[in-house]
Amino acid sequence: MAFQNFLSSLISWFFSHGIKIVGILIVAFVATRLIKIFISRFLKNLIQKGFKTGKVKSIKLEEKRLETLEKVSFSILKAVIWIIAILTILPELGINIGPLLAGVGVGALALGLAARGLIQDYLSGLFILLEDQYRVGEEIEISGSKGKVKDFNLRRTVLEDNKGFLHYIPNGQIKKASNFSRK
Repeated sequence: MAFQNFLSSLISWFFSHGIKIVGILIVAFVATRLIKIFISRFLKNLIQKGFKTGKVKSIKLEEKRLETLEKVSFSILKAVIWIIAILTILPELGINIGPLLAGVGVGALALGLAARGLIQDYLSGLFILLEDQYRVGEEIEISGSKGKVKDFNLRRTVLEDNKGFLHYIPNGQIKKASNFSRK
């Protein structure tokens, strides 16, 4: 008798909440797949337009740039989709998300203030990449250092000067960049 009551309440709960949870998970999964396809096609179209107009010269460098932009864009949007999905599922499990959201808000504010420089570096790196200001191998001058770009990522730029010294410059500190390779 107790087992039948348990089974009955479990089935009742599944039909009232479980189907919604499964639906939310399916929608989140499909949305991440569609976003990945959309981002890939959108960025490839941008690159192809650049080739048609003559603005893009090297297909190999553009493929690297495209790959980086795809990864960054997809990871950000994927995180947003799954956070929304989890926040939608929690009330179905009987968890009040009001206090959780308030706590996350305070935590995000504290983290944002503490990691302000790091966030600034990543955002600056993203804009350098999106605006195609410079690439690996080009001769540039930034923050008083002139040299060839040895490495570039969203966090920092590495320059090698004519004496062979490496200069590591956080992207958030770059206020002016001069590119000598694109005359």
